[in-house]
Amino acid sequence: MPANNVGGILYLQALTPLHPGSGTALGAVDLPVQRERHTDWPVIPGSSIKGVLREATDNGLRPRLFGAPDTEGTSAGALAFTDARILAFPVRSLRGVFAWVTCPQALQRWSRDTGLIGNTVKPPSIPIDESAAHCAQDSPCVHDGKLILEEFVFEAKAFGLDFFDALGDEERKRLVILDDTNFSHFVKYGTEVTARIRLEEHSKTAVAGALFYQEFVPAEALFYSLVLAAPSRRREAPTAEQNLDAFKPPGTIQIGGDETTGKGLCSLRLVKGAF
Repeated sequence: MPANNVGGILYLQALTPLHPGSGTALGAVDLPVQRERHTDWPVIPGSSIKGVLREATDNGLRPRLFGAPDTEGTSAGALAFTDARILAFPVRSLRGVFAWVTCPQALQRWSRDTGLIGNTVKPPSIPIDESAAHCAQDSPCVHDGKLILEEFVFEAKAFGLDFFDALGDEERKRLVILDDTNFSHFVKYGTEVTARIRLEEHSKTAVAGALFYQEFVPAEALFYSLVLAAPSRRREAPTAEQNLDAFKPPGTIQIGGDETTGKGLCSLRLVKGAF
């Protein structure tokens, strides 16, 4: 990356079920969520994030930060957004209601990606054990040394989680580190699939053939995206640092489809850095 660029980590936590749609029907699910090709993990396209944040930004800053046509052609914006990758996924727990699960591969990607904007935190080495769940000493999800997630039973092992700053101190108690395989199982099969139907306007009866199934990432899922700022490309242009400082994301945004049904509400937190 150019030395005169700066950036930040944008954490997105789903407050309501989220549908970043892929537009392609697979199997019994008519409207699946978008997933990475190589991991099959849910992902939120950077273009979706940028579009929503552009609309939430003051009109006077939009051309500078997000780009707009001008008298000399088109002017590129100063901000770029990467796809939001999954970092922690909520899974039902027999005790403590739910746990946030992650895995060594997700943590290593998070550390590598955020290292671009100056994050020097490195996750500690985590032993690979399919039967173990590494969690906080005082995790509310552990009972008699066991952690039961859905129908799976894991041996709970105390593990230091102070390096993980994406969640607050109390939230971090629910964090569980599983092996990569078990994490992949939960993010693939632990989503919500809802039956939807369209009714006739006057009779309120079901329209023939209008039943479909839609997939949602559950509420509480935690994603992260990189925000990369560059100097503006106009005369007397603000610096990259000034452009990043001017970017003030709202506390809450709506991403994906079904806006009118309250789906896709996400809280945002921006952690600034430099690279």
